[in-house]
Amino acid sequence: MAKLPTHAIVADIGGTNARFSRVDLASLALDQVAVYPCAEFATLADALTHYRQQHQLNAVKHVAIAIACPVNGDEVSMTNFHWQFSVRAMQQQLVLDALQVINDFTAVAMCLPALTATEKVQLGGGDVQPGKPMAVLGAGTGLGVAHLLPVNDSYIPLPGEGGHIDWAAQNEQEWFIQQMLAKEYGHVSPERLLSGPGLEAIYKALALYRRQVAEPLSAADIAQQALSGESALATATVQQFFAALGSVAGNLALTLSTFGGVYVAGGIAPKLLPLAGQSEFRARFEAKGRFSAFNRRIATYVVTAEQPGLVGAAVYLKQFLASN
Repeated sequence: MAKLPTHAIVADIGGTNARFSRVDLASLALDQVAVYPCAEFATLADALTHYRQQHQLNAVKHVAIAIACPVNGDEVSMTNFHWQFSVRAMQQQLVLDALQVINDFTAVAMCLPALTATEKVQLGGGDVQPGKPMAVLGAGTGLGVAHLLPVNDSYIPLPGEGGHIDWAAQNEQEWFIQQMLAKEYGHVSPERLLSGPGLEAIYKALALYRRQVAEPLSAADIAQQALSGESALATATVQQFFAALGSVAGNLALTLSTFGGVYVAGGIAPKLLPLAGQSEFRARFEAKGRFSAFNRRIATYVVTAEQPGLVGAAVYLKQFLASN
């Protein structure tokens, strides 16, 4: 087996911004992090070339890219931006020794084993059992879902589209929300609540349910007003968000018996962490009828790491290089 390179370049590409970093493959430490608006570049190859030149990293020939779209072969086409490319062609164009491209939430799943104690906050009880399956879900622009299976000394990520399964209301208030969303969208998935647009939809629904007059608010404003305590409706919105999040997280725990833990990532939950402990998140996670005791044994965490996508891409690349 060839010796691992000391450093690589990792990227986390969203619909708006492209994040790049150099990574030390031994320690997984990131440095020379840069964030560029995707709109400033015609192609992803142009953005990567700019980063390498700006940071004098043209000698680094191993790259892993996490990207916000399905990755099912050589041709990659972004969902929420116009970049599309062939992985093989880009590797040849940039004269790289290795180029790995993975779904962005696959990268988040791969970061889980690398999280330090200061990069996650436990909600409720339960213990992590080493070597057992893990689950991760993350609310942001949408709702990402993945599992991670430890196998010997490596990990197999299982990306999926769990954010688009059926959402099940658990009480009268949620049934009202479900009916409102069904009238608007037809199918109601967890992503319709557990996302930035989902926070806005919950806020609108609760105003109607409570027969309150309320101007529409952005997800950022709802979060700010809930954290400051200035709006009871915003606070109720966040509490409903965490309740629904707990139910979905509990479903993931049951699906693969994730005694390695269930992890909440994404942009929303970490910002709302001060309100998570007093929410119904953990109670709803455990409220699984005859299997409530089963879920009670499984630990749940909020991921607070700053760059989980970049770290996960690094873990994925390191594992790939070690096995090839």
